Amino acid sequence: MSVIIKGARPYGEDAVDLLLTDGTITAIGDRLSSPGADVVDAAGLVALPGLVDLHTHLREPGREDAETVETGSRAAALGGFTAVHAMANTDPVADTAGVVEQVWRLGQEAGLVDVVPVGAVTVGLRGERLAELGAMADSAARVRVFSDDGHCVADPALMRRALEYVKAFDGVVAQHAEEPRLTVGAQMNEGERSARLGLGGWPAAAEEAVIARDVLLAGHVGARLHVCHVSTAGSVEILRWAKGRGVQVTAEVTPHHLLLTDECAETYDPVFKVNPPLRTEADVQALREGLADGTIDAVGTDHAPHAVEDKESEWAAARPGMLGLEQALSVVLETMVAPELLDWRGVADRMSVRPAAIGRLGSHGRPLAVGEPANLLLLDPAHRAAVDPAALASRSRNSPYAGRELPGRVVATFLRGQATVLDGKALK
Repeated sequence: MSVIIKGARPYGEDAVDLLLTDGTITAIGDRLSSPGADVVDAAGLVALPGLVDLHTHLREPGREDAETVETGSRAAALGGFTAVHAMANTDPVADTAGVVEQVWRLGQEAGLVDVVPVGAVTVGLRGERLAELGAMADSAARVRVFSDDGHCVADPALMRRALEYVKAFDGVVAQHAEEPRLTVGAQMNEGERSARLGLGGWPAAAEEAVIARDVLLAGHVGARLHVCHVSTAGSVEILRWAKGRGVQVTAEVTPHHLLLTDECAETYDPVFKVNPPLRTEADVQALREGLADGTIDAVGTDHAPHAVEDKESEWAAARPGMLGLEQALSVVLETMVAPELLDWRGVADRMSVRPAAIGRLGSHGRPLAVGEPANLLLLDPAHRAAVDPAALASRSRNSPYAGRELPGRVVATFLRGQATVLDGKALK
């Protein structure tokens, strides 16, 4: 099976043709031809490696009313992703080999992206004792990322044991950095605005204190630590300090934390309720700068679909979380490319190369070059349109970008040389 992509611009550079054969890029050049090959017209489109998300909530098993592996995979493919890491806070929790293998097989059946399960660090996400880390690592799912996301591994002794344990199979612990005793009753970013709105404050120090503790632990035991959804300027500074000392720490930022601020809470619209909360404009600028200079390694969507009854309620009762997969690349174009903080290769690095390396996905995040796996996307950078939640592939509709005009449209996505999206439409 062969596909010729005609006139694409790899990394925004000169237009060339790409020949994809049996899952591999087999030729790059001008006026390529191959008998019987399907031809895709990519004139004016930018080609990038398929995106990799380190932080996706697919909700299955347990909350299929909000999302399934299939619907989430479709949203991911439409966003240009070829691999996503499915977080462990399902029901039952993905804390055993059996559950992670179930999620992995559902991803294979959907066939739209590589669904890579994330294993829980602790049994039931309760923070009391370690889950079956080794069994999950040895399972068919080959789990390498472990996280209690949604909950912090607050016990420092337990966190140390987890970091030591995953070293045996080159795993990484991905921490939801939140000191729970500082966020009791928290509803939004702590500051003048939370006081005025009468909403409980979530202080920046609750995130920064855990990151500071954990980089010291990771440095002490020589293990890999990944920090989920970094949201404050102080966190960026701690990460910069830790990397300067040689600590094996990586970090991600969400699209919504790159674009939106706590001013959104002024509307009391619970679509803007998220954990960690939207922060200040100064924090947003620091996050953009941290992503630009590499202190923050990756963009992780924290795609968090919720059923209508869990979001359309008063602010205090609403569950935190936002959709992110389909608009992630557009938000990065708006916040990082347009102001020239990242070029196209920088986008590929932060949204494909580095997240694939963190997750130890050898066939993703590879360069667009002959002999490399044919995992790639084609983007129309000139396209600009308002986001319509009703048109999204997710089973949920809690998009914070509703009605907002954003740039870029993923026209096609290829997973191992097979189109999962063509003309902006999923093929399954």
